[in-house]
Amino acid sequence: MTAQPAEPSPESILSQLQEADVKFLRLQFTDILGNTKNVEVPKSQFQKALNGDVTFDGSAVEGFTRVEESDMLLSPDLRTFLIYPLFSRDQPADGHERGRVARLICNVTLPDGSPFGGDPRYVLQRQIDRARELGFEMFVGTEPEFFLFERTENGGGTTITHDKAGYFDLAPIDKGERIRREIANKLVDMGFEIEASHHEVAPGQHEIDFRYAPALETADRIATFKFVVKRVAMEYGLLASFLPKPIADVHGSGMHCHLSLFKNGHNAFDDPAGEHGLSATAHHFIAGLLDHAEGLTAITNPLVNSYKRLVPGYEAPVNIAWSTSNRSALIRIPAKRGHSTRAELRSPDPSCNPYLALAAMLAAGLDGLGQKLEPAPAIQRNIFKMTVREKRHHRVKELPGDLREAVNELQKDEVLAAALGEHVLDHYVEAKTAEWREYNQTIHAWELDKYLDLI
Repeated sequence: MTAQPAEPSPESILSQLQEADVKFLRLQFTDILGNTKNVEVPKSQFQKALNGDVTFDGSAVEGFTRVEESDMLLSPDLRTFLIYPLFSRDQPADGHERGRVARLICNVTLPDGSPFGGDPRYVLQRQIDRARELGFEMFVGTEPEFFLFERTENGGGTTITHDKAGYFDLAPIDKGERIRREIANKLVDMGFEIEASHHEVAPGQHEIDFRYAPALETADRIATFKFVVKRVAMEYGLLASFLPKPIADVHGSGMHCHLSLFKNGHNAFDDPAGEHGLSATAHHFIAGLLDHAEGLTAITNPLVNSYKRLVPGYEAPVNIAWSTSNRSALIRIPAKRGHSTRAELRSPDPSCNPYLALAAMLAAGLDGLGQKLEPAPAIQRNIFKMTVREKRHHRVKELPGDLREAVNELQKDEVLAAALGEHVLDHYVEAKTAEWREYNQTIHAWELDKYLDLI
């Protein structure tokens, strides 16, 4: 039997920092909207940081807390320690390093050390604990997509793609091959297991897939992945964007999530004797995802722009249904069974807060398990080509059409509201309502082009 690696300790990490001559340590956390934040400390403060004694002003972070109760602590999860690989800008022409940088992802706590209810990572940990009490652990594999765009002479972003390639194209048509390879190498250096990378359907669009892992580890990796992609793109003078739909009339960027529950080391979704080779657990979990799909969309697709992607004709799902054979449904069951049995949720996009998104998915699935919900029969036809009457016959509903509708559905969903907690729900709804209001009150170029001379 292979010995398990020892749990890291402040002393072991301090030793690694010294051996690698690390100059700075980033204490990383995420705000409610999914923005990665960090407090960076020099060598003189490493011990203090590892002891969880670094404070920050929570009132300055989106949705965290009020000014009168602003002091918060960063409690590092020592299992997330890694030393960043060197990027070219860290290596001056004289050959001397500016300073190695390491990272720890932190939980946000109150001054007395108790968990802060507004910490998205804690929100996910609560759902993981719920699943563990039932004997389950959720594993997640993701397929994040992104665009690479040219920059202006002064460094500003554009929507001019760096190539005109398409799905699975090769160099020289695919000009992103070298960049993807460098991103993959940096991620491997940081402990990622990369499964595939390739050009996506739209010009300038790319995908890099990494191996499935427990939910919390996957959420941490998504945050790290986005940082590395943006940093490497910057080295090449390009802008990497995870905006779901930056260009009209081409495919948008999604982040399909492959979900499975494991129990006692075995995939609890797999049952060779079950319908479609799926267990009752899988059916209940799928039913829970479908039952909460409308409210879930406010978390997995959090931007006004997200709903420009969720339209017919570009492979993104619009209909709340599941299938084992086609990609027009919200949930697809890939063909492999056994250890690889999983449900692919196709609606999420890479702008979402990964901690809140995975927490909401797990809460929805666990509700399906708790109520022993059964999904409607799987639909094997192309749902995009079904008539309204056929959809009604098969009990196929549609996802929310815009952010306002999705937020309204979230507020009505008691299961998801409980999973997020009052603090996160209130601040999230407030922020997204303000975002919709600002968008709705803005005069857009399309309106002027369409109506100004005509009316």
